[in-house]
Amino acid sequence: MISVEGIDGAGKSTHLPWIKELIERTGRYAWSTREPGGTPLGERLREMLLHESMTPLTETLLMFAARREHCQREIWPRLESGTWVVCDRFTDATYAYQGGGHGVDANRIAEIERATLEGFRPDRTFIFDVPANVGRERLAKGRSLDKFEREELAFFERVRATYLARAAADPQRCHVVDGTRPIAVVRSDLEALLRTP
Repeated sequence: MISVEGIDGAGKSTHLPWIKELIERTGRYAWSTREPGGTPLGERLREMLLHESMTPLTETLLMFAARREHCQREIWPRLESGTWVVCDRFTDATYAYQGGGHGVDANRIAEIERATLEGFRPDRTFIFDVPANVGRERLAKGRSLDKFEREELAFFERVRATYLARAAADPQRCHVVDGTRPIAVVRSDLEALLRTP
């Protein structure tokens, strides 16, 4: 399983379909999904999470409820069948957004993670990194924003710092990708990372 992370506007959406295609070009099956979402229940929870006001802990609990459903019904069966899973956000996002951004204690998130996922984590995580102001500028171009995307710049700076701290703490799994570079350069790096055991 590969998860793709980063602050809003970091470039995940640009590269996710390409990552799936690259995996498939090697002769493997790949399935692309997103969080929150990935199941009918997860998609309904996604609408609530992105648009309704709630406390940070409630947000965290709903994220993990959607995640458990996603894993149980879709991710784990596909991995067991030999399919590669490429996921737009996973648990690192909860630590970054609900933890770093909204102040939920990381130990509390870890407790919920253990109860919900029983030790499961992605095999590899790509964290697309851009300065918070760059992400905000990219988001401003031509579409309506959800409640997270409308947060203040300081929120995104905290989210970014949390992502970078998690990458530093788990370098075997997490790879920081400089999202400010040209698309072709980023994809060259991603290809090299995907081909590394």
